[in-house]
Formats: sequence, C-alpha cells, structure tokens
Amino acid sequence: MIGDVMTTTLNLEIEEYTNRLLGVIKEMFGLKNKSEALNKLADMCGEEFLEKKVKEEFVKDIIASSNAHIKKYGMRKMTIKELDKLSGVDE
Repeated sequence: MIGDVMTTTLNLEIEEYTNRLLGVIKEMFGLKNKSEALNKLADMCGEEFLEKKVKEEFVKDIIASSNAHIKKYGMRKMTIKELDKLSGVDE
C-alpha cells in the first residue's frame, strides 16, 4: 500500500504499440516509469468504464435488496433443475 492507495504487483505481456504508448505517456507527464504511466492512463480514461469509488447510496441499496431477498426466501439454495429452468436451459 502506498499512502492510502492499495497497490497490486503484476507481470504483464503487452503489445509493442501499448509499450510505445506507455513510453509516450511517461515522457509527456515526466513520470518515473511505465507503471506510473499505466496509472496515469487509467486516471485519464478509466471513468468511462468504471467509477473510481462506489457511491454509498449504491452500497446501501444492494444491502437492502439482499436483506429483502433473504427475508423473503431465507438462505435456501437453488437446485440445478431450478437453475436450468430459470436460465432457459431446461426447455
């Protein structure tokens, strides 16, 4: 963990174009390495795909929905036959 940011170590195989792109980003922003360049790219483009932080309202809604489901159905498990019927496989 760096500061309050959790980190993950990866060993990646990337295409030549991706490597060149990370090199350009590294130089453009005066970054130390391509790892920082990848983080910068994620900061610049990532929110198109994923919000940085989950909104508290969303979490509360999911918890309420889960609790309502458990209250209605309990902790009952679905059989394979029920799952097949629900997914349309058993038609």
